[in-house]
Amino acid sequence: MCGISGFIDFKGNSNKEILQNMTDVLHHRGPDDSGYSLHQTGQAQVALGHRRLSILDLTTHGHQPMSFEKIEIVYNGEVYNFDEIKQELIPHGYTFDSHSDTEVIIKAYHKWGLDAVHKFNGMFAITIYDKEKNSIYIIRDRSGIKPLYWYKQDDLFLYASELKSFHQHPRFQKKINYNALALFLQYQYIPEPHSIFENCFKLRAGHYLEIDLKTQEIQEHTYWDVINAYNKPKLDISEEDAINETEKILTSAFEYRMVSDVPVGIFLSGGYDSSVVTALLQKDRNQKLKTFTIGFHEKGYDETPYAREVAKHLGTEHTEYYCTQKDALEIIPKLAEIYDEPFSDDSAIPTTLVSQLARQDVTVALSADGGDELFAGYNKYSLASKYYNYFSKIPKFARTPLSGMMGSINPNNIPLAKNSYNFATKYEKAKNILKAQSCAKVMQNVSQHITEYELREILKEDFSLPKTNFDLDTLLNTNNDNLDSMLAIDYKTYLLDDILTKVDRATMSVSLEGREPLLDYRLIEFVATLPSHYKYKNGTTKHILKEITHRYIPKEMMDRPKMGFGVPLMEWFKDELKEYFLIYFDEERLKREGIFNAQKVVWMRDRYLQGEKVDIEILWSLLMFQMWYEKWM
Repeated sequence: MCGISGFIDFKGNSNKEILQNMTDVLHHRGPDDSGYSLHQTGQAQVALGHRRLSILDLTTHGHQPMSFEKIEIVYNGEVYNFDEIKQELIPHGYTFDSHSDTEVIIKAYHKWGLDAVHKFNGMFAITIYDKEKNSIYIIRDRSGIKPLYWYKQDDLFLYASELKSFHQHPRFQKKINYNALALFLQYQYIPEPHSIFENCFKLRAGHYLEIDLKTQEIQEHTYWDVINAYNKPKLDISEEDAINETEKILTSAFEYRMVSDVPVGIFLSGGYDSSVVTALLQKDRNQKLKTFTIGFHEKGYDETPYAREVAKHLGTEHTEYYCTQKDALEIIPKLAEIYDEPFSDDSAIPTTLVSQLARQDVTVALSADGGDELFAGYNKYSLASKYYNYFSKIPKFARTPLSGMMGSINPNNIPLAKNSYNFATKYEKAKNILKAQSCAKVMQNVSQHITEYELREILKEDFSLPKTNFDLDTLLNTNNDNLDSMLAIDYKTYLLDDILTKVDRATMSVSLEGREPLLDYRLIEFVATLPSHYKYKNGTTKHILKEITHRYIPKEMMDRPKMGFGVPLMEWFKDELKEYFLIYFDEERLKREGIFNAQKVVWMRDRYLQGEKVDIEILWSLLMFQMWYEKWM
């Protein structure tokens, strides 16, 4: 695992020192080695920087930037099937000096061009400088496991694994994108391709950029999209065959992600996703796998007893740690540095803690993310379906007027509002759901932590909510039912920009490589074509995955209510963490910054501290932005 950065300066006013600064600020992503190259072409300066965390071929043969003939590459990630691709290249006359997947990638590109990306099974952000074509190509993996930001303003193009690299270039302009800020407050993350800064973007998952050095033209191309997987005809196979084929793909995917020249461990929560990963990997191994769990002393948040029971049953070498308010106090000040774009999923705290715990024993950790999005594990899917089916009974011609009538009423003036938790947000969501044209759109409303109406009460600056992947539900074919549509959109939104962002930054903050065994593209391409009732059956979520798990772990051990990986914010911020709200929501401070409606934020803060029913998630998001603003602006 690594970090990459670089620039194309069409004015030629940059230098190697800038490149080194941009690259070395990513030291945490790659503490083992660094490399920099700066080229002066007829049109521009081209710079490639790399920080290395040695996982495969620990020798200097894996050093980057790596060159082959007229091609140069920097790369972050892992291509797990590199040895198979190598064997495919050898008959064509290619020889190899290393055991590095980087050498395979560059020679695969030399042989097949950009079509080589279709052969790669892994997670990656790759920059290729093709001197013969006078072009730069930047490629991001299918699911977006590895991050890649890019920036273009005037004659300067920047790219990097994390935004903090851009701050090291003197011509980077830090202008807040208020449309993206509104998205952040809505979802707790900023959906691709948007970024907190103007003229700055996330490279979309399954896409690549092509930059022509002669014309300065930038084109973005799609090479893979999960929607295409869902749009394939559904398979007509028995449930037993579906279960067996799914287990076969799972086993292959999991074994691929054990390929390493350094120790590997597993994040084990005791839920179905991490348990099936652990079970399938441990079953044929004599050596005990290392598993790691974070727990809480607060009831309703602690999964350690379940993880401990699963670990004992499977025979792993298990380590657990309990997260306290003291731990949170130590991590919260670091979050703005770790997540250098506003991000407020509170499970970033335990994810960072479990990463620190695992890093004491291993250099690679498997994180079982994606199971809920593949196999329909979230309650929001059934909730959105229930709302959609209910409101669908109202004639279409009546929904818009009814929504408009609701809009004329201030929910805070309704007597019920005073006694109901988060009533105003629920009221606004109901108004928006009335107008929703699809179940996926209802899920979007369910997923929002704050509505546009409330945003305009909080934000002082004007904004326009931009298009996101939530708006791609219209691209899904009619052979997809409501559940398929929600799963496809969730894969391209919440999984991509919340879960994967959280895990990448948390693991990389301690130089730990996080791998995602459930996000093998072969798995999603197969599961997307299965009938929905194999995933959600008779009220049972993740049916097919649970059936596989029960082959190795007794059902009675696993059969319990689903728990999220959240933290007890409501309790903590009334105690030791209260000071954060008083400092960052100080009225004079808010007025001086001029971003939020100070009176509204202080009113929310005081209601919460007085014990009234206020949405702590909104205050947490505002706090995370305030701390980000202090750190980076």
